[in-house]
Amino acid sequence: MSSALRARGGWANPALFRGLGNASVSIDAATVRKVAHLARLAIPEERVEALTGELNGILGWIEQLQEVDVTGIEPMASAVATALPMREDVVTDGAMPHKVLANAPRAEDGFFVVPKVVE
Repeated sequence: MSSALRARGGWANPALFRGLGNASVSIDAATVRKVAHLARLAIPEERVEALTGELNGILGWIEQLQEVDVTGIEPMASAVATALPMREDVVTDGAMPHKVLANAPRAEDGFFVVPKVVE
């Protein structure tokens, strides 16, 4: 946790939730309407102001996360460091093209026939 967050009482401090809409990068009602239009969302006009506050709150949290020093911390793809089990790379179902192609809509000379997609 950064010293700034520690000084404010950490993540569990309810005071952190107040004033998050005052982030240096802010979203206004026009931006909310534009994003809703681009996302094809029907947002009632009475919800625009509330969404503006919520989105500015999210930006505030992102701004706080930017303060955290992550120097020397490796990125992770999973919370648990495990290796996936590997199997031998061997052919197990070869030499039976008639079974493989049995459910194909069209087959020719042992190959799938598909529509041409590139001119």
